[in-house]
Amino acid sequence: MKTLILGILFFGSLLAQEVVELNLPNTNKVIIKLMFKNGSVCDPAGKEGLTYLTSALLTQGGTGDLSYTDIQNKIYPWAAGYSSSVDKEVSIFTFEVHQDFLKDFYPLLKGLMLHPSFSQSDFDRVKRNQQNYVDQVIRASSDEEYSKKVLEYYLFSGTKYQHMVQGKSESVKSITLEDVKEQYKNYFTRNNLMIGIAGNYSKEFLATLKKDMHELPATKPNLPTLTEPQMPKGINVEIIQKDNAFGSAIFAGFPMNLTRKDDDFAALMVANSFLGEHRKSYGQLYQKLRETRSMNYGDYSYIEWFDNGGRNMLQPAGTPRSLNYFSLWIRPVQIAKQLKNQYKELENISIGHAHFALRLALMEIDNLIKDGMSQKDFDATKTFLRSYIKLYVQTPSSRLGYLMDSKFYGKKDYVNEMDKLLAKVTLADVNKAIKKYWQIDNMDIAIITDKSEAEPLAKNLKENLVSPMSYSNMVKAGLPKSVLNEDDAAAAFHLNVREVNIINSEDTFK
Repeated sequence: MKTLILGILFFGSLLAQEVVELNLPNTNKVIIKLMFKNGSVCDPAGKEGLTYLTSALLTQGGTGDLSYTDIQNKIYPWAAGYSSSVDKEVSIFTFEVHQDFLKDFYPLLKGLMLHPSFSQSDFDRVKRNQQNYVDQVIRASSDEEYSKKVLEYYLFSGTKYQHMVQGKSESVKSITLEDVKEQYKNYFTRNNLMIGIAGNYSKEFLATLKKDMHELPATKPNLPTLTEPQMPKGINVEIIQKDNAFGSAIFAGFPMNLTRKDDDFAALMVANSFLGEHRKSYGQLYQKLRETRSMNYGDYSYIEWFDNGGRNMLQPAGTPRSLNYFSLWIRPVQIAKQLKNQYKELENISIGHAHFALRLALMEIDNLIKDGMSQKDFDATKTFLRSYIKLYVQTPSSRLGYLMDSKFYGKKDYVNEMDKLLAKVTLADVNKAIKKYWQIDNMDIAIITDKSEAEPLAKNLKENLVSPMSYSNMVKAGLPKSVLNEDDAAAAFHLNVREVNIINSEDTFK
């Protein structure tokens, strides 16, 4: 199995506390980002979620004589704010304040990062919230996000990427305040820190910030090695059954040896945008599943992790990763119980739309692999994408975040460099990349669905039974023959299903 040494791309030969600057003299705001090369991959076995809890406690606790509430009351008149985020390989702290209040705000930043109070009461509160997330919130609040986390759990089985950054139920329970203090000392250090600063700031302030952050723990982090996930053999489906599920939420994917550091990424960006750009109605998946058949809210594809896709319209900065995968997001489609209640003519169906939707989506990808994009579609998509990626950096915070992410991938300015690559990419490059990186025969699939749907859906998938689209009579009567013919092809489209398992929702992320 191929291994990657964590940190080579990011810090390799760089000095500690590398600084990324975005000087904006015409703005009245100052933004500071502190990016630590650690992330959930640095969680000890049995303490999964420790990096997340440590990061959260730093920004949701106090410092010195000031409690968390005292700090919030103090910064409220300044319209200042700060937060933390943790992904697989980085933790980021973001501080934002009007330049007029920077002098008053900075001692709080310094105190939180260098002298956190780590009080037992703060720890208990933050840990309780995290425990609630892994035990309840992830299962109940959004089946779309739930399916994404379940897919990663199976796709990255046996690797440091497997567990949610928030951890697992039993592991979070085991974390102590002493564990947090040790994690802070070992992994939130001056030796794995990148400083980012944007806005209207002085050279003197930056010098002070660099000097002060040198007071972070002097430990040299013992960063783990990363192992690439195994390519699934055949299609493996995990059906997570729960009471009163809204529908069937599907997230499917397979490992892909391609990241932003590779020039081929630009070509695959074009193909992916055409197939299913996030929250864009022109994508083929959206057009086929939602626009033509009104099956659900949206259907998209991804060539890298897209954080919180239910809330974010644009690809956010702050989640750079060494390991990558291709994925499909089919937002909840109706289950049989719902369709039977709505339409008398569907009273005899055994499953809802999940099997058909999955087949139609994979058939669309298969057609794209075989036939490629047309010159017309390529030209239109490439033109759109070159403008669209510039929207990633609309704000000073997002611009700074992308500049810092760029360092992870060995680049200087990802958005500008990607635009130059897109300018040069050809139709032949795109169609070659599609054939090189995409396939439909080997993948993991997570489906969150109602208990009433789980068994019949599993049977249909295991036996590759025909799964006709279930329309009401009125809707079907208004569809053109070409759509109905495509329905027939999709309903019988062969999937290379190898294994199907049914899991109770309460048994996930234990």
